[in-house]
Amino acid sequence: MANDGIVERLRSLIVPGQRRSSLTAKGLERLRAQLGECAAGQGGEVSARTRAAKLAETYLGLDDAGRQQFLKLIALEFGPTPEKVAAAHTAYQAAVGTPGQWKAEAALRAAMRSSRIRIMTQFNAIPQGVKFLVDLRADLLRYLHDDRELAVLDRELESRFNAWFDVGFLELQRLTWNSPAALLEKLIEYEAVHEIKSWDDLKNRLDADRRLYAFFHPRMPAEPLIFVEVALTDHLAGNVQELLDVHAPVFDNRKADTAIFYSISSTQIGLRGVSFGNFLLKRVIDDLKRDFPKLDKFATLSPIPALASWLRHNPQVLGEVGIDFSLEQLAAGAWAEDKEIARQLRDPLQRLAARYLATAKRGDGDNAPPYDPVSRFHLGNGARIERLNYLADTAPKGFAQSFGMMVNYRYELDDIEGNLEAFTGSGRIAMSSSIRRLARPD
Repeated sequence: MANDGIVERLRSLIVPGQRRSSLTAKGLERLRAQLGECAAGQGGEVSARTRAAKLAETYLGLDDAGRQQFLKLIALEFGPTPEKVAAAHTAYQAAVGTPGQWKAEAALRAAMRSSRIRIMTQFNAIPQGVKFLVDLRADLLRYLHDDRELAVLDRELESRFNAWFDVGFLELQRLTWNSPAALLEKLIEYEAVHEIKSWDDLKNRLDADRRLYAFFHPRMPAEPLIFVEVALTDHLAGNVQELLDVHAPVFDNRKADTAIFYSISSTQIGLRGVSFGNFLLKRVIDDLKRDFPKLDKFATLSPIPALASWLRHNPQVLGEVGIDFSLEQLAAGAWAEDKEIARQLRDPLQRLAARYLATAKRGDGDNAPPYDPVSRFHLGNGARIERLNYLADTAPKGFAQSFGMMVNYRYELDDIEGNLEAFTGSGRIAMSSSIRRLARPD
């Protein structure tokens, strides 16, 4: 069938870097006509599949400027028709309180329905259609920074993705060294917290004292959406280099009473705004408790990724906590090689990090979210700030982000709901007494 040839060409185009051309005026008119046919839903299922495959082939063959034109055309020309919305709204207002109210309400909803989503959902019919849409939104998010007219399309896609990627549709899988090689390569590619430097490094993270879990969508079976790496230990881990040491002996997991979540990576930029990380942790905890009944402590070893960024806007805090070094000197990390300087900086850097985690907000008011994205995630899942770890990440990235500091967030199962309610209701941050003391102003 002719459609099969289009599908095969489409498969060959789903390769990074193969962008060829911008849209000419003639090409733009042809695209407008194709999108109009797609929005009208002309023909049957085979026609819809063929149209969607052609449109996807066109999109994947465009350069950045062409792709932006493609998306802008959908955003601006395929929304609801204002005249139809106005007429339906007038009819609804007139029907309120009469037997025809609910029919008029349905007509108003239909008039407000956008053709944009009708176009987007037809891509589901093609091979890798959901992945195509997720990658398309990743493009859209890049263009959105300089072109706010695309925002309406972004909001509609985000809303649709929240429905399509509802946690009820996702499958939790434990990945092991015996998982398909192509999938293991994806883990290396997508690891966003602590770079996987070699196959030996990956094998260490999948050993008997480790667990790695990922969420998958049935329409994207080869693409982990988010994954978490777990170390089984008998203590609250406080140094990531020790945790990732490929030469360290394998811990006997039968003795484990603590699970340390040391890396959580979201893999799909196009799913920004779709939240399933909290469900991942809850499912993983349930799975771990089933396999290891002795586990009774669940915590993270987390980076503090925005500390240095916040300090650039609040440089006076360095003096307030008694640090004479500049931000640039702290971020370079050379000071850590001098034992005496490292000893002198220990307490003030811990006070700095505690104050940041306890008080730094994005916006004004008690209910403003924490400045730090990792803090927002874990506090928003009911964890508490448990302990700061000095020189816990001495890699260049660790110094650049947070001067080598890391933090443990603790998931106390009996307190999760209470912590979450207090955080979402009044902005109260759950923290241990040691963190509270460090965060107090002098």
